[in-house]
Amino acid sequence: MYSRLTIVSIASALAVSAVCAQDKPQPTVDELVAKNVAAKGGADALRALQSVRFTGKMLVNEGQIQLAYVETKKRPGEVRSEVTLQGMTAIQAYDSQQGWKVSPFQGRKDPEKMSADDTKSLMEEAEIDGPLVDWKAKGSTVEYLGTEDVDGTLAHKLKVVRKNGDVTFVYLDPDAFLEIRKTTQRVEQGAQVEVETDVGDYEKIAGVFLPFSIESGRKGDPDKQKIIIDKAEGNIPVDDAIFRFPTASAK
Repeated sequence: MYSRLTIVSIASALAVSAVCAQDKPQPTVDELVAKNVAAKGGADALRALQSVRFTGKMLVNEGQIQLAYVETKKRPGEVRSEVTLQGMTAIQAYDSQQGWKVSPFQGRKDPEKMSADDTKSLMEEAEIDGPLVDWKAKGSTVEYLGTEDVDGTLAHKLKVVRKNGDVTFVYLDPDAFLEIRKTTQRVEQGAQVEVETDVGDYEKIAGVFLPFSIESGRKGDPDKQKIIIDKAEGNIPVDDAIFRFPTASAK
């Protein structure tokens, strides 16, 4: 049995620890963003990365279906993704102004322009740096919300409110300061949508650390799509035409 002196000593030690924890200043938004930028490779390396192409596979239906996956991004905000299965290729693209898609799996083989709501996710996907880098220049606001458990990791949580009003919660690893989860809240077709994306398996491409594992889906939905990157190429030449809505002569 513990003596009364021992219990008092333990209680005193816990009290001192609690006081020290309270006295420890919380990191600021600027400090966390600076650490995130440094962890990714530094501001110079990020600015120098003008384009990137990812090649890999997408797993859906709890991994039962595998599609070939290619995504190309180019500054200042262009993106095109392609998923291919049994000779059919679905496309989603954004040229920094207009989003469009080709949906052969839904029986639509001609390109269709996307609504402003449907384009929101592509606008976010087009960011090579993510939502934190240069957030002031992007017209966003960022707030630090303390720490939150992410699958056993006590991650730093930041709230990013974009210029269009959409909200993204970014969770940074407390040691590496790289993103491990992003949760985005946006309105699509009049309904509130919340998408959760877990990222990891970072590798260095053209001086910048990029995630090679991306798992995303509606929050709370166990069946999420998973993208596994096999290869990434930085600063490759990319024709802007691949991001633009095809003209009749280009079909």
